[in-house]
Amino acid sequence: MLSQITPQEYEKFKRFLEKACGIVLGEGKQYLISSRLTKLLRDEEIASLSELMTLVNSHFPRSASLRDTVIDAMTTNETSWFRDTTPFICLDKVVFPELSERTNKQYRIWSSACSSGQEPYTISITLSEYLMDSGAGKRLNAEIMATDISASMLNEAKTAEYDESILGRGLSTDRKKKFFIEKPDGIRQVTSEVRNRIRFKEQNLLESYASLGKFDIIFCRNVLIYFSAERKSDILNRMALSLNPNGYLFLGASETITGYCDAFEMIRSPHGVFYRLKS
Repeated sequence: MLSQITPQEYEKFKRFLEKACGIVLGEGKQYLISSRLTKLLRDEEIASLSELMTLVNSHFPRSASLRDTVIDAMTTNETSWFRDTTPFICLDKVVFPELSERTNKQYRIWSSACSSGQEPYTISITLSEYLMDSGAGKRLNAEIMATDISASMLNEAKTAEYDESILGRGLSTDRKKKFFIEKPDGIRQVTSEVRNRIRFKEQNLLESYASLGKFDIIFCRNVLIYFSAERKSDILNRMALSLNPNGYLFLGASETITGYCDAFEMIRSPHGVFYRLKS
């Protein structure tokens, strides 16, 4: 483990992390830095957090890649299939039926912090199930843009391959059979039907979304909790600008737009709460 992190080292690292990716570390999170960076420091033969900060802020050839690796380690979060359940029920029971009544032939969905891919693949599975159950057929086509700040997470997500320990977190046996193909060594890969809807792209939520285009649905779940109030407001207001008229926003169970953005109205359905862009 990392040696004792001094208050000065902790403050300097907190400033670096917030500037680099928006994440705000609260008080007493030294253990998180230690657990996520100990292996990196050992592999890179770096003696302390102070030395690491000196290197990432220097002009040495490896400083840029080392900086990316540190951000990658600190922003990789736990995820699961059909996480919290209700957003995907809302898609199936409320949002997809509403979209299928519109005249558009193609919709766009953004999974804005996709990590190792479970969220965008879950969205795509939900759409496949909706089409199979409803008979909507070609009336509801969608492209899913999956982004993350972590290049290594995106590379993992693109393979669409998961072992049983990961598949067991939220997936029923029936869904495994329907939407995954068995491969050697206990690995299963998401079917091409589910994969083909999804495009992956590296994206820092602090940077411009202009290159992503417009969306009809945005998932920004379990990521705003890591940002300051000012950053939350900025992200939510820019996401509002990235939505087509009457577009939808899904946040994490413990997240809210209240006090940060007034561009949305809350939708309280029998299946859960989500937000719609005001007309």
